[in-house]
Amino acid sequence: MAVSSRPSRIPTFFIYALVFLGLWLLFGRQAPPPRNPDATPRLVTPRGDLAADEKSTIELFELNAPAVVYITTSELRRDFLSLNVYEIPRGTGSGFIWDRDGNIVTNFHVIESANRVEVGLSDGSTWKAVVVGAAPDKDIAVLHIAAPKDKLRPVVIGESKDLLVGQKVFAIGNPFGLDHTLTAGIVSALGREIEAITGRRIKGVIQTDAAINPGNSGGPLLDSAGRLVGVNTAIYSPAGQSAGIGFAVPVEIVNRVVTDILRYGKDIRPGLGVTLANPSITRRLNVDGLLIINVQPGSGADKAGLRGTRREFGEIVLGDIIVSINGAAVESVDDLLDQLDKHQVGDEVRVGIIRHGRPMEVPVVLDEVD
Repeated sequence: MAVSSRPSRIPTFFIYALVFLGLWLLFGRQAPPPRNPDATPRLVTPRGDLAADEKSTIELFELNAPAVVYITTSELRRDFLSLNVYEIPRGTGSGFIWDRDGNIVTNFHVIESANRVEVGLSDGSTWKAVVVGAAPDKDIAVLHIAAPKDKLRPVVIGESKDLLVGQKVFAIGNPFGLDHTLTAGIVSALGREIEAITGRRIKGVIQTDAAINPGNSGGPLLDSAGRLVGVNTAIYSPAGQSAGIGFAVPVEIVNRVVTDILRYGKDIRPGLGVTLANPSITRRLNVDGLLIINVQPGSGADKAGLRGTRREFGEIVLGDIIVSINGAAVESVDDLLDQLDKHQVGDEVRVGIIRHGRPMEVPVVLDEVD
C-alpha cells in the first residue's frame, strides 16, 4: 500500500498567533524612559486653615481621650487532666474615668465573670482594677484603680434629656483592641429599648449611627460640647460589627446608678415589698394585671394594707391585682419596675389595684429591695 507523502497542514490560528507575537515583540515593547539625575520631590501645596467643625472635633478628642480607658479581662480555667489552674484572656472593652478618686465606669457585660480586670490609661500605664459594684439590669459597673490623681482626668457630665434627633455625637473607645479610636455620627433616634443581660428592659436608650464595634462597649458617647450623654453598650448587627445602629445608656441612668454604687456598693432599687405571680399563672386565671402572691411583713405594701393570695376555709382567695402606679397602667413586671425606677426609696406612690373586682388606689411608701 502506498503511503502519502503530503505534508500536514499547520492550523491557521497558530499561524496568526505567531504573526501577532512577532508584531508585539517588534513594536509593542517600549524602551524605559531615561533616568533624570536632577529629579526632586514636588513642592507641597499649603493646605490652609482647618474648617471650624474639624477644629472642634480635634479639640473634643484631645480633651476627652485622656478620660477613656482600655479594659482587658481574663478568667481562670482548670486543666482537668493536670488539675493546674491557668489564666486565659477573656476580652477587651472600654470605660471612662468618673472621678479623681480612681473610679472607672464601664458596662457590666465587659467585666462579667472576669477573675482579673486591668485598666490601661492614655499614658500607657496599666493598673489592676477591683470591682466596686454593678447594676446588671442597667449594664453598668464601677471599677477602682489606685492611680495617682494627676493621671486621672474625669469625663465631663452632660445630659441626654434635651438631645435632638440629628444632633452630632462622638464615640471614643477601643474597637477590636485599637485604643482611643474616635468615631462620629448623629443621634439617630431617642427613647429606644434594649434588653440587659438579665433580661430586663433598659428604657430611654439613645440610638446612634456613630460606628460602634466590639471593644467600644463601656466607652463614652459625647455631644458636640464634649459632655457625656451616654455609655455605649450595644450594637445591632447579625455579624456583631457596626451596621450603623448602636445604642447607649442615657447619662441620667448612669449618674444615678454610679452614685448608688459608690455610696452603697450596689444599685438601690425602690420596691413595694410584694411577691408577684408568674405571668403564666395570671394568664391561666384570666387576670389582667399583676397578682400579688405574698406581702413582705413590715414592708410599705404591708403597712398600706395590700393583700396577698391566701387560703380561707379551704379555698384559694386571690390577692390584690396591681393595675397602675400613679395612674400609669401596669401590665407586666417590666412596666411596674419602669414606673418604680422613676422614684427613690421613701417616696410615696399611688398603687391602683383590683380587690374582689372593685378598683381602688392605695398609697404605698417605697422600700429598698434586692
